Amino acid sequence: MKMRIEFELNGKPVSAEVEPRLTLGDCIRHELLQTGTHIGCEHGVCGACTVIVEGDAVRSCLTLAVQAAGKRVQTVEGLANGDNLAPLQQSFQKHHGLQCGFCTPGFLMTAHALLTHEPAADEERIREVLSGNVCRCTGYLSIVKAVMDARPAYQANKAVQS
Repeated sequence: MKMRIEFELNGKPVSAEVEPRLTLGDCIRHELLQTGTHIGCEHGVCGACTVIVEGDAVRSCLTLAVQAAGKRVQTVEGLANGDNLAPLQQSFQKHHGLQCGFCTPGFLMTAHALLTHEPAADEERIREVLSGNVCRCTGYLSIVKAVMDARPAYQANKAVQS
């Protein structure tokens, strides 16, 4: 039995016919063909599949697609503005915050959610939040530097919204 779901993905309305047991990550990748979200462990441990639902970072491998019905979902594809990388993406590039890139979408979405809510997060808080994401290549130093360096853009955005 399939269910029709509708939600907003990266600012655009989408719909899909899904089985109730299909994960949000698989829906995004296989039904909606947005492949930036990576599926790693499929147990919610590695963080590679992290997306943002209604402003909060969630593991798309543990979230059912039907739970996204009527909600706003953002993936790594939704960070950039066309060909213009978001400040966080630019910072990852500047600080070499990636190597193989498999974990990068999850780190970007986790950091984006953190800095959106807490634009002045200190290094300790950044490390705490990012500790739920696994990278086997970079050793985390460059990732933390990249997130720290992106904070002013989020602080300026928060000031504009206030």
